[in-house]
Amino acid sequence: MFNSLSDRLTATFKNLRGKGRLSEADVDATIREIRRALLDADVALPVVRAFTGRIRERALSEEVSGALNPGQQVVKIVNDELVGILGGQTRRLNFAKRPPTVIMLAGLQGAGKTTLAGKLAHWLKSEGHRPMLVAADLQRPNAVNQLQIVGERAGAVVYAPEPGNGVGDPIQVATDSIEVAKSKLHDVVIVDTAGRLGIDEELMQQAADIRSAVSPDEVLFVIDAMIGQDAVRTAEAFLDGVDFTGVVLSKLDGDSRGGAALSVAEVTGKPIMFASTGESMKDFEQFHPDRMADRILDMGDIMTLIEQAEKNFDEKETEKLKKKVEAGEDFDLNDFLTQMAGLKKMGSMKKMLGMMPGMSQYKEQLANFDEREVDRVEAIVRSMTPTERSNPKILNGSRRARIAKGAGTTVTAVNQLMERFTQAQKMMRSMTRGGGMPGMPGGGGMPQMPGMGGAAGGAGNRKKKAAGKKKGRKGGQSGNPAKRAQEAQELADRKAGKTKDPVGSAFGGVDLDKDEEFDPANLPKGFGGIFPGGKK
Repeated sequence: MFNSLSDRLTATFKNLRGKGRLSEADVDATIREIRRALLDADVALPVVRAFTGRIRERALSEEVSGALNPGQQVVKIVNDELVGILGGQTRRLNFAKRPPTVIMLAGLQGAGKTTLAGKLAHWLKSEGHRPMLVAADLQRPNAVNQLQIVGERAGAVVYAPEPGNGVGDPIQVATDSIEVAKSKLHDVVIVDTAGRLGIDEELMQQAADIRSAVSPDEVLFVIDAMIGQDAVRTAEAFLDGVDFTGVVLSKLDGDSRGGAALSVAEVTGKPIMFASTGESMKDFEQFHPDRMADRILDMGDIMTLIEQAEKNFDEKETEKLKKKVEAGEDFDLNDFLTQMAGLKKMGSMKKMLGMMPGMSQYKEQLANFDEREVDRVEAIVRSMTPTERSNPKILNGSRRARIAKGAGTTVTAVNQLMERFTQAQKMMRSMTRGGGMPGMPGGGGMPQMPGMGGAAGGAGNRKKKAAGKKKGRKGGQSGNPAKRAQEAQELADRKAGKTKDPVGSAFGGVDLDKDEEFDPANLPKGFGGIFPGGKK
């Protein structure tokens, strides 16, 4: 959603790099670009004025003038202010001391309340709760039926005593649901209320009456993140009519400009608590203002990535792999399959890669990423025998041809996978010698993501091999005498330890052939060839 805003802000900050001192004109030019970027993102004008005013005041203070790197200090100020307008701190649900906790959803028709009710129930189940959905939207055609389908997908019980379609009393349904939840031992009740195409008195009165009847612990205002500045007017109307306690952003994965997310918390003073980021039940997450600000400024969201990995990777398998590699055993294709399974559970690979720092420069590769390629890779590995997975070195030409046929692919694809896998083995070995396993489960298993657009590591190796077959080459040497002498000198220097392996240098200056120690702090931006487009 924030791609356009992120690109504009990133380009603006590039102009500040390397400046030892920022003049007032530099600050004004930066503020002007930030203001334009926010207005283009459809952020409410009062929010833009307040936001840029605070940045200008801080940017012209001693906070920046006395900094060793004024440009970076301005970026930090913008990050701090973004966190502020997004709500400041992470706001978590308030659970009742005596269950059930009652959560009421309110919002306009089409904002995605019913679908979001199911996602919230699914998320609560993953947190160890027993939620019950309540069909109190008895006006919209088939709303009750939709909630029942959504509840089934979420694995949650649905209380729907009335058929809906204009039949039944929503206030009575909401009231009765509390006693039903107590009798069935549900500790959370989620009440899905009716909406309208626009704000009207009848809508607000019904929502207010339901609130009075059930005394909810939380009233969550669900808003379509794609509606821009109109979100402010809608939020203010619901705040006056219902007095919600928190905001949930739906459709945050859309391609619009995202002004709602940057406006609603500042204008209403109510925190954004959750965000819906896709169609799947799993595409729902707690909203962290600091992490969202980092995403907007292309700093990534490693914490969310790690949390998802911890939820989806088998702890026993991860510990088993850790002990195996620490014992000096090689990472094999059985381990690779385990890692792939964990990655698939985490959801969209595009989203995961998008959480890595600096990924805006790989936007084209991400756009061309083919999610199905992960399944193709898995098919190749599953076409191997257990012996071949445990000992990939035995994969000769005939075995690779058989594997390609079994997976419905080409020998070239098998060769590319094995090249990537060999890189993974070397990286895992160097990481272990450098002080332990990578911080994120599965981090060492994907040295070059399949399916990405752009040149792959395997393709680069093939080009080098093809170049070696050109006319004039003998034994892998150049046909040019001067070039041969240079290559011989480089080989001698490398043997003497004066130069680093060109592949190893992509991993923080490590000679992978010598298994030198790995220092993650030395990784260049882009992870040095792990992703296409990175430093080679």
